[in-house]
Amino acid sequence: MTSRERIQAAINHRKPDKTPVDLGGTSVTGIAVSTYAKLRSALGLPSARVKVVEPYQILAEVEPEVRTLLGIDTVPVFGPTTMFGFRNENWKPWQLFDGTEVLVPGQFNITTDTNGDLLMHPQGDTTLPPSARMPRAGYYFDAIIRQHPIDEDHLDPDEWLDGYTSVHTDEEVDFLKQQIDHLYANTELAIVYWSGCGGLGDIAKVPGPGMKNPKGIRDVEMWYTAPLLYPEYIHGIYERQTEIAIQNLQRIYKAVGDKIDVIGISGTDFGTQNGPFINPNTYREFFKPHHKRINDWVHQQTSWKTLFHTCGSVVAFLDDFVEAGVDILNPVQCSAKGMEPETLKQRWGEKLVFWGGIVDTQHTLPFGTPDEVRTQVADRMRVLGQDGGLVAAAIHNIQPNTPVENILAMFETLRGG
Repeated sequence: MTSRERIQAAINHRKPDKTPVDLGGTSVTGIAVSTYAKLRSALGLPSARVKVVEPYQILAEVEPEVRTLLGIDTVPVFGPTTMFGFRNENWKPWQLFDGTEVLVPGQFNITTDTNGDLLMHPQGDTTLPPSARMPRAGYYFDAIIRQHPIDEDHLDPDEWLDGYTSVHTDEEVDFLKQQIDHLYANTELAIVYWSGCGGLGDIAKVPGPGMKNPKGIRDVEMWYTAPLLYPEYIHGIYERQTEIAIQNLQRIYKAVGDKIDVIGISGTDFGTQNGPFINPNTYREFFKPHHKRINDWVHQQTSWKTLFHTCGSVVAFLDDFVEAGVDILNPVQCSAKGMEPETLKQRWGEKLVFWGGIVDTQHTLPFGTPDEVRTQVADRMRVLGQDGGLVAAAIHNIQPNTPVENILAMFETLRGG
């Protein structure tokens, strides 16, 4: 099989010739740029500055030669702008705290706090208050809350969404079309478009790190209580966001048709290590109807499969995800409570595709031995990949300081299966 055929078999619950593999196909299946630089060296590639294509998490661009060497079956498509609202273009040199030499977008403009923390500014405009902070000697940015005083009697969903999301312009659609047409014609890889268009309440985005002047509720703690305190406000935001998402999907489909294999719809986290982040009834009231609208449109109009990313223990939501039409679950955090691979495969393996789950990035990959990595990867392939329905990837992004020998052990095992 080609890589595209291999992924298509897996996401349609057919058994492929071997387990398909993803690295860097989305912003939640990537690799920290410092670790990637070491991986390139271990693969025998010449020294070169690596592009930071996702500056919020400082993720690397996975290059074609690395995809070939590791046996990766996916290729990503991202929009023209980053989480911080500037474009991935006009690359310039930069250095991480650990000395790794990289390339960052031209508008990656940072300032330094008095304590040595790095401050990122929305849309690269350093005249504006910073929207994110990388602690001194840190590895990625955390959002800075810039919430104005709230007038509880005049919370406006349209004001909240202004600058947060909008219907794609012709230029934005053409940007995506050029990428997708090129990849479809010139590679045999599965095309994964990380749209995030249905990421209702995605807490990484709620503070508005790319917005010059975010309005409304932006504080994380306040946001999680808002469905109970201001239900009409949250309903209004999600209703309008869903309408915009469907309009964008319509515009993209008109431009590229069925050349996309997988579309990332949501990155909203619903689970913690030990259980649900929110009451399942809250999901059913505020999220599920909108997720179903988006998934129904995709399934009725396209051949795409929808990918939903949610960390943690989400077993309490999986039946609802199935009813809402979710095709693919990521990152499949098997270390969380109730997320044992055998349980997931037995109860939901015929209904959900598992994208991830192949090795624990909290424990085994960073702190285990290569043999322990091999054992876990082989076991997860056997359980989650039985009769198809698995795209192998680490559980979320591969983090800084992960031993390269463990990463190589992971991919060596995957190539064998």
